[in-house]
Amino acid sequence: MAIRVHPTADVSSHATVGDGTSIWHWVQIRERARIGRNCNVGKDVYVDVDVTVGDDCKIQNFATLYRGVTLGNRVFVGPHACFTNDLYPRAVSGDWQVVPTKVEDGASIGANATILCGTTIGRSAMVAAGAVVTKDVPPHALVAGVPAKMIGWVCECGRPLDRTMRCAHDGKRFPQLRTKPQAARSRRGK
Repeated sequence: MAIRVHPTADVSSHATVGDGTSIWHWVQIRERARIGRNCNVGKDVYVDVDVTVGDDCKIQNFATLYRGVTLGNRVFVGPHACFTNDLYPRAVSGDWQVVPTKVEDGASIGANATILCGTTIGRSAMVAAGAVVTKDVPPHALVAGVPAKMIGWVCECGRPLDRTMRCAHDGKRFPQLRTKPQAARSRRGK
């Protein structure tokens, strides 16, 4: 399948873009960035130097992926989501270092979420819209808030699991997951 790049997009000749990927209006993809196959990169997205995006990813309008970010396969990044790469940001710093961030296969990042560098978003996890992720998110966890806290579990399809760790939508079960997230237990005083 052919790669589709809108004429207003700025894709470095030193970037790699996989077959079947669509890159829309005003996108900038920097040097040595790697975009996988069958991805959809929305309007005004910024992909920095050395960022890696897996196959079948969807990156919505105005998302920013800075150096040090690695997305697995089938990752969804919502509009205006922002990934950082510096724990001690200053306009000028002589000892600046990139702090890597990883998003594992099948995870979803909601609109306007901020992901602080140095974190890992686990496989099939869900970060709610507007959340600020300051620490690792376990696989299948649902996190929300500022700072983000775990509020539940989700299926691979993204829908919440019930108390028996079953998805009402597709019937899949996840008995290996804890039945009560720590945040929910502490709110109830248990």
